[in-house]
Amino acid sequence: MRRKQAKIATDPVAFEAFYRRHVDAVTRFLARRVDDPHTVADLVAEVFVAVLDSAHTYRVELGSEIAWLYGVARKTISAERRRTYRQYQLTDRVSGRRPLATDDVTTLEERIDAEQQARQVFKAMAELPEGERAVLELVVIDQLTVTEAALALGIRQSAAKVRLHRARQTLRNLPFVMSGASG
Repeated sequence: MRRKQAKIATDPVAFEAFYRRHVDAVTRFLARRVDDPHTVADLVAEVFVAVLDSAHTYRVELGSEIAWLYGVARKTISAERRRTYRQYQLTDRVSGRRPLATDDVTTLEERIDAEQQARQVFKAMAELPEGERAVLELVVIDQLTVTEAALALGIRQSAAKVRLHRARQTLRNLPFVMSGASG
């Protein structure tokens, strides 16, 4: 599998198959976290560019392709948020966006609408420390195993289990209880 991943960086056919296999899951992952269709489209593209650059880092024994991709997507979102923060420090205007076709905007708006409940859950989890929140998101919302979440976050499986347990304990004390977070 390691060779298969490295091959996507050099073989356009292998990359296209990889892209088609995972683009919907990556788009949903991003739409749960971002509510602007232009940003979602840009981030999806950035994730797959990053995949080309880092295909050699994927190790099948550490988890699934999707867990690895979610790790890449998390880093891409973090980089985008840092970039946006710096941009807003410098100027009040938004620039540098490529125009999207009306159909693309409509499709992304539908995905964003479909993920509205997940964004509300993220707001409810805002009280959690970042490490606990990240594990909870990946396990409960993105449906990764604890092992895959640990891979995506670059932490040990035991640390992920502890963080998940703490997050669930905290959420049990909130008035809003997620069905998947408490069990």
